[in-house]
Amino acid sequence: MGPALAWGVSLLGGLVMTVAAHAADLGTIRIGVLQFGTVNWELDVIKHHGLDAKEGFELEMVGFAGNDAADVALMGEAVDGIVEDWLWVSRLRADGVALTFIPYSSSVGALMVAADGGIESLADLEGKRLGIAGGPLDKSWLLIQAVAREQGVDLAEVTELVYGAPPLLAEKFKSGELDAVINYWHYAARLEAGGDKRLLDVTQAQEGLGVPADTPQLGYVFREQWADEHPDLVQAFARASRAAKVIMDESDEEWERLRELTRAEDDATLDALKRRYREGIVRSWGERERAAAGQLYAVLAELGGEQLVGSSPVLVDGTFWSGVSY
Repeated sequence: MGPALAWGVSLLGGLVMTVAAHAADLGTIRIGVLQFGTVNWELDVIKHHGLDAKEGFELEMVGFAGNDAADVALMGEAVDGIVEDWLWVSRLRADGVALTFIPYSSSVGALMVAADGGIESLADLEGKRLGIAGGPLDKSWLLIQAVAREQGVDLAEVTELVYGAPPLLAEKFKSGELDAVINYWHYAARLEAGGDKRLLDVTQAQEGLGVPADTPQLGYVFREQWADEHPDLVQAFARASRAAKVIMDESDEEWERLRELTRAEDDATLDALKRRYREGIVRSWGERERAAAGQLYAVLAELGGEQLVGSSPVLVDGTFWSGVSY
Protein backbone atom coordinates (compact mmCIF):
# COMPACT_ATOMS: atom_id res chain seq x y z
CA MET A 1 0.00 0.00 0.00
CA GLY A 2 1.50 3.37 -1.05
CA PRO A 3 1.85 6.28 1.38
CA ALA A 4 -1.00 8.23 -0.21
CA LEU A 5 -3.36 5.26 -0.10
CA ALA A 6 -2.36 4.44 3.46
CA TRP A 7 -3.02 8.04 4.49
CA GLY A 8 -6.38 7.95 2.74
CA VAL A 9 -7.39 4.75 4.53
CA SER A 10 -6.25 6.26 7.81
CA LEU A 11 -8.24 9.42 7.14
CA LEU A 12 -11.31 7.43 6.17
CA GLY A 13 -10.99 5.40 9.36
CA GLY A 14 -10.77 8.60 11.36
CA LEU A 15 -13.84 9.99 9.64
CA VAL A 16 -15.79 6.80 10.33
CA MET A 17 -14.81 6.98 14.00
CA THR A 18 -15.80 10.65 14.15
CA VAL A 19 -19.18 9.92 12.55
CA ALA A 20 -19.70 7.02 14.94
CA ALA A 21 -18.82 9.23 17.90
CA HIS A 22 -21.35 11.85 16.81
CA ALA A 23 -23.95 9.15 16.18
CA ALA A 24 -23.44 7.92 19.74
CA ASP A 25 -23.75 11.43 21.23
CA LEU A 26 -27.16 11.04 22.79
CA GLY A 27 -27.06 14.24 24.81
CA THR A 28 -27.58 14.83 28.52
CA ILE A 29 -29.99 13.17 30.93
CA ARG A 30 -30.84 15.13 34.08
CA ILE A 31 -31.79 12.99 37.08
CA GLY A 32 -33.31 14.70 40.12
CA VAL A 33 -31.98 13.32 43.41
CA LEU A 34 -32.43 14.01 47.10
CA GLN A 35 -29.38 15.38 48.85
CA PHE A 36 -28.67 12.22 50.84
CA GLY A 37 -30.66 9.72 48.76
CA THR A 38 -29.15 6.30 48.19
CA VAL A 39 -29.57 6.62 44.41
CA ASN A 40 -26.66 9.06 44.59
CA TRP A 41 -24.36 6.10 45.19
CA GLU A 42 -25.27 4.41 41.92
CA LEU A 43 -25.14 7.64 39.95
CA ASP A 44 -21.74 8.43 41.44
CA VAL A 45 -20.47 5.05 40.22
CA ILE A 46 -21.75 5.85 36.73
CA LYS A 47 -19.88 9.17 36.71
CA HIS A 48 -16.70 7.89 38.40
CA HIS A 49 -16.27 5.05 35.91
CA GLY A 50 -17.41 7.05 32.90
CA LEU A 51 -20.25 4.64 32.22
CA ASP A 52 -22.35 7.46 30.81
CA ALA A 53 -19.61 8.50 28.36
CA LYS A 54 -19.14 4.87 27.31
CA GLU A 55 -22.83 4.76 26.43
CA GLY A 56 -22.65 8.05 24.53
CA PHE A 57 -24.47 10.39 26.92
CA GLU A 58 -23.76 12.71 29.83
CA LEU A 59 -25.39 12.18 33.23
CA GLU A 60 -26.25 15.30 35.20
CA MET A 61 -27.50 15.08 38.77
CA VAL A 62 -29.81 17.81 40.08
CA GLY A 63 -30.22 17.98 43.85
CA PHE A 64 -33.46 18.65 45.77
CA ALA A 65 -34.30 18.97 49.43
CA GLY A 66 -37.38 16.74 49.32
CA ASN A 67 -39.52 14.40 47.24
CA ASP A 68 -42.17 17.01 46.53
CA ALA A 69 -39.62 19.38 45.01
CA ALA A 70 -38.24 16.60 42.82
CA ASP A 71 -41.74 15.62 41.69
CA VAL A 72 -42.54 19.22 40.75
CA ALA A 73 -39.25 19.50 38.85
CA LEU A 74 -40.13 16.44 36.78
CA MET A 75 -43.57 17.80 35.95
CA GLY A 76 -42.08 21.19 35.08
CA GLU A 77 -39.43 19.59 32.83
CA ALA A 78 -36.59 20.93 34.99
CA VAL A 79 -35.27 17.35 35.13
CA ASP A 80 -35.78 14.36 32.86
CA GLY A 81 -36.13 11.70 35.53
CA ILE A 82 -36.44 11.07 39.27
CA VAL A 83 -36.67 8.02 41.51
CA GLU A 84 -40.20 7.13 42.62
CA ASP A 85 -42.36 4.02 42.93
CA TRP A 86 -44.61 2.62 40.23
CA LEU A 87 -47.68 3.02 42.45
CA TRP A 88 -47.25 6.79 42.17
CA VAL A 89 -46.76 6.49 38.41
CA SER A 90 -49.91 4.40 37.97
CA ARG A 91 -51.97 6.76 40.11
CA LEU A 92 -50.90 9.78 38.07
CA ARG A 93 -51.50 7.94 34.79
CA ALA A 94 -55.04 7.22 35.97
CA ASP A 95 -55.41 10.99 36.42
CA GLY A 96 -54.14 11.68 32.91
CA VAL A 97 -50.48 12.48 33.73
CA ALA A 98 -48.41 10.28 31.41
CA LEU A 99 -45.35 9.17 33.35
CA THR A 100 -43.50 5.89 32.92
CA PHE A 101 -41.06 3.74 34.92
CA ILE A 102 -37.95 1.58 34.58
CA PRO A 103 -36.73 -0.41 37.63
CA TYR A 104 -34.07 0.72 40.07
CA SER A 105 -34.39 -1.40 43.23
CA SER A 106 -36.50 -3.91 45.12
CA SER A 107 -35.19 -2.76 48.53
CA VAL A 108 -38.02 -1.37 50.62
CA GLY A 109 -37.69 -1.52 54.39
CA ALA A 110 -38.21 -3.53 57.54
CA LEU A 111 -39.87 -3.70 60.93
CA MET A 112 -37.03 -3.30 63.42
CA VAL A 113 -36.92 -4.16 67.12
CA ALA A 114 -34.21 -4.12 69.78
CA ALA A 115 -32.21 -7.33 69.97
CA ASP A 116 -32.81 -7.57 73.72
CA GLY A 117 -36.30 -6.03 73.80
CA GLY A 118 -38.21 -9.26 74.23
CA ILE A 119 -40.16 -8.87 70.99
CA GLU A 120 -39.96 -12.11 69.05
CA SER A 121 -43.22 -12.05 67.07
CA LEU A 122 -45.82 -9.65 65.76
CA ALA A 123 -48.07 -10.63 68.67
CA ASP A 124 -45.42 -9.36 71.08
CA LEU A 125 -46.00 -5.83 69.77
CA GLU A 126 -49.24 -5.56 71.73
CA GLY A 127 -49.10 -2.53 74.00
CA LYS A 128 -45.85 -1.31 72.39
CA ARG A 129 -44.99 2.01 70.76
CA LEU A 130 -44.57 1.49 67.01
CA GLY A 131 -43.00 4.11 64.76
CA ILE A 132 -44.03 4.24 61.09
CA ALA A 133 -42.19 6.19 58.43
CA GLY A 134 -44.38 7.49 55.64
CA GLY A 135 -47.74 7.90 57.33
CA PRO A 136 -50.86 5.74 57.71
CA LEU A 137 -50.94 4.80 54.00
CA ASP A 138 -47.29 3.79 53.82
CA LYS A 139 -47.05 0.64 51.69
CA SER A 140 -44.71 -1.16 54.09
CA TRP A 141 -47.06 -0.49 56.99
CA LEU A 142 -50.07 -1.77 55.04
CA LEU A 143 -48.27 -4.98 54.01
CA ILE A 144 -47.05 -5.67 57.54
CA GLN A 145 -50.56 -5.03 58.91
CA ALA A 146 -51.96 -7.54 56.43
CA VAL A 147 -49.49 -10.23 57.50
CA ALA A 148 -50.23 -9.52 61.16
CA ARG A 149 -53.98 -9.85 60.57
CA GLU A 150 -53.41 -13.29 59.06
CA GLN A 151 -51.76 -14.15 62.37
CA GLY A 152 -54.72 -12.78 64.32
CA VAL A 153 -53.06 -9.49 65.32
CA ASP A 154 -54.54 -6.08 64.51
CA LEU A 155 -51.47 -3.88 64.89
CA ALA A 156 -53.44 -0.67 64.39
CA GLU A 157 -55.56 -1.56 67.42
CA VAL A 158 -53.04 -3.11 69.81
CA THR A 159 -50.07 -0.73 69.39
CA GLU A 160 -49.48 2.97 70.03
CA LEU A 161 -48.73 4.36 66.57
CA VAL A 162 -46.23 7.16 66.02
CA TYR A 163 -45.82 8.59 62.51
CA GLY A 164 -42.82 10.66 61.55
CA ALA A 165 -39.89 11.32 59.26
CA PRO A 166 -37.47 8.39 58.81
CA PRO A 167 -34.42 9.97 60.53
CA LEU A 168 -36.49 11.21 63.47
CA LEU A 169 -38.07 7.80 64.02
CA ALA A 170 -34.67 6.10 63.83
CA GLU A 171 -33.37 8.40 66.58
CA LYS A 172 -36.47 7.89 68.75
CA PHE A 173 -36.04 4.13 68.39
CA LYS A 174 -32.36 4.26 69.33
CA SER A 175 -33.17 6.40 72.38
CA GLY A 176 -35.81 3.92 73.58
CA GLU A 177 -38.81 6.20 72.96
CA LEU A 178 -40.12 3.62 70.49
CA ASP A 179 -40.24 -0.15 70.98
CA ALA A 180 -40.30 -0.91 67.25
CA VAL A 181 -40.07 1.00 63.99
CA ILE A 182 -41.01 0.42 60.35
CA ASN A 183 -38.43 2.34 58.38
CA TYR A 184 -36.81 2.53 54.94
CA TRP A 185 -34.15 -0.01 54.06
CA HIS A 186 -31.04 2.11 54.66
CA TYR A 187 -32.25 3.27 58.07
CA ALA A 188 -33.02 -0.34 58.95
CA ALA A 189 -29.54 -1.36 57.79
CA ARG A 190 -27.95 1.24 60.05
CA LEU A 191 -29.98 -0.04 63.00
CA GLU A 192 -28.87 -3.58 62.17
CA ALA A 193 -25.26 -2.45 62.24
CA GLY A 194 -25.89 -1.13 65.76
CA GLY A 195 -27.12 -4.52 66.95
CA ASP A 196 -30.88 -4.23 66.47
CA LYS A 197 -32.79 -6.94 64.58
CA ARG A 198 -35.35 -7.29 61.84
CA LEU A 199 -38.61 -8.70 63.09
CA LEU A 200 -40.10 -8.72 59.59
CA ASP A 201 -38.70 -7.57 56.28
CA VAL A 202 -41.21 -5.95 53.93
CA THR A 203 -40.15 -8.33 51.16
CA GLN A 204 -41.02 -11.20 53.52
CA ALA A 205 -44.41 -9.60 54.06
CA GLN A 206 -44.86 -9.47 50.28
CA GLU A 207 -44.03 -13.17 50.04
CA GLY A 208 -46.51 -13.91 52.80
CA LEU A 209 -49.17 -12.26 50.67
CA GLY A 210 -48.22 -14.23 47.55
CA VAL A 211 -45.98 -11.66 45.83
CA PRO A 212 -42.33 -12.51 44.98
CA ALA A 213 -39.83 -10.82 47.28
CA ASP A 214 -37.72 -9.52 44.40
CA THR A 215 -40.55 -7.50 42.84
CA PRO A 216 -39.08 -4.05 42.11
CA GLN A 217 -40.87 -1.14 43.72
CA LEU A 218 -38.57 1.83 43.11
CA GLY A 219 -37.50 3.01 39.69
CA TYR A 220 -36.44 5.84 37.47
CA VAL A 221 -39.51 7.76 36.36
CA PHE A 222 -39.72 9.84 33.18
CA ARG A 223 -42.39 11.76 31.34
CA GLU A 224 -43.64 9.26 28.79
CA GLN A 225 -43.50 11.71 25.88
CA TRP A 226 -39.88 12.55 26.69
CA ALA A 227 -38.92 8.86 26.99
CA ASP A 228 -40.62 8.04 23.68
CA GLU A 229 -38.80 10.94 22.02
CA HIS A 230 -35.41 9.83 23.45
CA PRO A 231 -35.58 6.01 23.47
CA ASP A 232 -31.87 5.52 22.76
CA LEU A 233 -30.94 7.82 25.64
CA VAL A 234 -33.25 6.06 28.12
CA GLN A 235 -31.94 2.65 27.04
CA ALA A 236 -28.33 3.85 27.30
CA PHE A 237 -29.01 5.22 30.78
CA ALA A 238 -30.62 1.91 31.79
CA ARG A 239 -27.52 0.02 30.59
CA ALA A 240 -25.24 2.36 32.51
CA SER A 241 -27.38 1.88 35.63
CA ARG A 242 -27.09 -1.89 35.34
CA ALA A 243 -23.33 -1.66 34.72
CA ALA A 244 -22.97 0.42 37.89
CA LYS A 245 -24.91 -2.19 39.83
CA VAL A 246 -22.56 -4.92 38.58
CA ILE A 247 -19.62 -2.96 39.98
CA MET A 248 -21.40 -2.39 43.30
CA ASP A 249 -22.41 -6.04 43.44
CA GLU A 250 -18.95 -7.44 42.79
CA SER A 251 -16.48 -4.91 44.18
CA ASP A 252 -15.98 -4.35 47.91
CA GLU A 253 -13.30 -1.81 46.96
CA GLU A 254 -15.97 0.30 45.26
CA TRP A 255 -17.85 0.50 48.53
CA GLU A 256 -14.71 1.72 50.25
CA ARG A 257 -14.58 4.49 47.67
CA LEU A 258 -18.25 5.25 48.38
CA ARG A 259 -17.81 5.22 52.16
CA GLU A 260 -17.94 9.00 52.59
CA LEU A 261 -20.94 9.32 50.29
CA THR A 262 -22.87 6.67 52.25
CA ARG A 263 -22.06 8.48 55.51
CA ALA A 264 -21.29 5.11 57.09
CA GLU A 265 -19.97 5.77 60.59
CA ASP A 266 -18.06 2.50 60.84
CA ASP A 267 -17.27 -0.76 59.05
CA ALA A 268 -20.35 -2.50 60.41
CA THR A 269 -22.62 0.19 58.96
CA LEU A 270 -20.89 0.12 55.58
CA ASP A 271 -21.16 -3.69 55.49
CA ALA A 272 -24.87 -3.57 56.35
CA LEU A 273 -25.58 -0.94 53.69
CA LYS A 274 -23.60 -2.88 51.11
CA ARG A 275 -25.33 -6.17 51.90
CA ARG A 276 -28.84 -4.75 51.85
CA TYR A 277 -28.22 -2.69 48.71
CA ARG A 278 -27.02 -5.80 46.91
CA GLU A 279 -30.13 -7.68 48.00
CA GLY A 280 -32.24 -5.05 46.26
CA ILE A 281 -30.51 -5.24 42.88
CA VAL A 282 -33.03 -6.03 40.16
CA ARG A 283 -31.61 -9.08 38.37
CA SER A 284 -34.27 -9.36 35.68
CA TRP A 285 -37.09 -7.26 34.34
CA GLY A 286 -39.64 -8.77 32.02
CA GLU A 287 -43.18 -10.08 31.86
CA ARG A 288 -42.84 -12.12 35.06
CA GLU A 289 -41.73 -9.11 37.09
CA ARG A 290 -44.34 -6.84 35.54
CA ALA A 291 -47.04 -9.37 36.35
CA ALA A 292 -45.77 -9.61 39.95
CA ALA A 293 -45.96 -5.83 40.25
CA GLY A 294 -49.56 -5.97 39.03
CA GLN A 295 -50.25 -8.60 41.65
CA LEU A 296 -48.71 -6.41 44.37
CA TYR A 297 -50.78 -3.47 43.13
CA ALA A 298 -53.95 -5.53 43.58
CA VAL A 299 -52.93 -6.38 47.16
CA LEU A 300 -52.21 -2.72 47.93
CA ALA A 301 -55.45 -1.59 46.29
CA GLU A 302 -57.36 -3.92 48.57
CA LEU A 303 -55.44 -2.77 51.66
CA GLY A 304 -55.29 0.98 51.01
CA GLY A 305 -58.25 1.53 48.73
CA GLU A 306 -58.73 4.62 46.61
CA GLN A 307 -56.88 6.77 49.15
CA LEU A 308 -53.70 4.89 48.25
CA VAL A 309 -54.01 3.88 44.60
CA GLY A 310 -56.39 6.49 43.27
CA SER A 311 -59.16 5.87 40.81
CA SER A 312 -57.87 2.70 39.13
CA PRO A 313 -58.39 -0.69 40.78
CA VAL A 314 -55.67 -2.18 38.54
CA LEU A 315 -52.16 -1.11 37.55
CA VAL A 316 -52.60 1.30 34.65
CA ASP A 317 -51.25 0.27 31.24
CA GLY A 318 -48.07 2.09 30.29
CA THR A 319 -46.84 2.41 33.87
CA PHE A 320 -43.77 0.40 32.83
CA TRP A 321 -41.87 1.76 29.85
CA SER A 322 -41.76 -0.93 27.19
CA GLY A 323 -38.29 -0.01 25.89
CA VAL A 324 -36.34 -1.66 28.73
CA SER A 325 -36.34 -5.40 29.49
CA TYR A 326 -33.57 -7.77 30.64
